[in-house]
Amino acid sequence: MARNALLSLTLALAAAAAGAQTPAAPAPERAAQLVRMVRQDCGSCHGMRLTGGLGPALTRQALVAKPPEYLAAVIIHGIPGTPMPPWSALLSGTEALWIAQQLASGFPEEMRSQAP
Repeated sequence: MARNALLSLTLALAAAAAGAQTPAAPAPERAAQLVRMVRQDCGSCHGMRLTGGLGPALTRQALVAKPPEYLAAVIIHGIPGTPMPPWSALLSGTEALWIAQQLASGFPEEMRSQAP
């Protein structure tokens, strides 16, 4: 039943995205926060290099058959009955879609500030 709900949500998001423009990239500071969040928080289950662990790999090769809209729905709503939590309390739908698009194209490394 949960899979059917997720599938329905995914199809609705895909239909909406088909008529929408690619979302604008977040501001540079927020983009850096999102990259850090994915590398640290998502990496704790999906592997620090996003190559898999408790959760599946999130590499470009592993996600080739998954549309960004599907990935965004998983990020926002989680997957009931699995360790994948919903991130809707911390992310907007636009940010989740941006993350999904970044994952699909090869997620960027975290920018580390250099101490003076």
